[in-house]
Amino acid sequence: MDGQDNKFNYKIILAALAAVIIGILIAFYYSYAQSKSQIDFLEQEKELLVKDLTLMKADVDRLAALNEVNEIELQDSRYRVQQLLDSVGRLNFTVDKLREYKTELRRLEAKNDSLKLKNNFLRYNNMLLTDKYEETQKQIEELRNKSNSLAEAEALQRRKIQELNKELKSKTYLTLRNSEGTGFRLRSGKPIRTNKASTIEKLRGCVTLMADSNALIEEKILYFQFLGPNMGVIEDNANIISVNGNIYSKRVEVLFSGEEKNICDFITLPAGSLDEGTYTLNVFENERLLASSEFQLK
Repeated sequence: MDGQDNKFNYKIILAALAAVIIGILIAFYYSYAQSKSQIDFLEQEKELLVKDLTLMKADVDRLAALNEVNEIELQDSRYRVQQLLDSVGRLNFTVDKLREYKTELRRLEAKNDSLKLKNNFLRYNNMLLTDKYEETQKQIEELRNKSNSLAEAEALQRRKIQELNKELKSKTYLTLRNSEGTGFRLRSGKPIRTNKASTIEKLRGCVTLMADSNALIEEKILYFQFLGPNMGVIEDNANIISVNGNIYSKRVEVLFSGEEKNICDFITLPAGSLDEGTYTLNVFENERLLASSEFQLK
């Protein structure tokens, strides 16, 4: 009886051990399957993370090659990306570690976007600077051309002045004396001499050409210049004579044969247009002042 009981108990123990072993095997299988699934998931995420980091590293290297962003920021980003790549390749991943690296990746992506914005801003500024530089170069070229034109004009003016000085030195001028300016009013069309400024309608200039036995018979050009009390040139019938920038009242042509000769000529002006004061008569041959006199009007 005891032998049968022992045998029965032995069978029960064997059955229990078998059940425990089977349970352990089943739990191990499910644990292995779950671990295998998690490992596959982590491997996929690891590949995606490595791919993103590799692309980001290439982008940072491109920005560094363009040399258009802050070098310190580039060095920092390059170092951090490389550090993550090394870590991904070296560590055995867990879900927590994956979350940590994904967070770091998002932060680096945001920083990389910021670098791209800075790069675009710098490109825009470079474009503006390029346009400004080209515009400045164009202005410089225009100024250089104007400067050359001015230099040529000045050189031409100097040559003209030199030629004129040479001509003035070699030219023989008339000898003038007794220059005189007087005023006239008109009565029935006849000029009557007066010194009353308010009634004067004509101003007359007279001058004596002195004899010159060495002179040839030739036409001489004299210019009468009447100046008012304010030293302004008085016009002849609202007309003035301009020669090389000099203003005159009257142009007088004279045929000179070397004999003494008196020359007189008039300018016409509206009655009442003159003021009281001291008036001046200047007589020029070409541009050279040969005689000058003053006269008073009341």
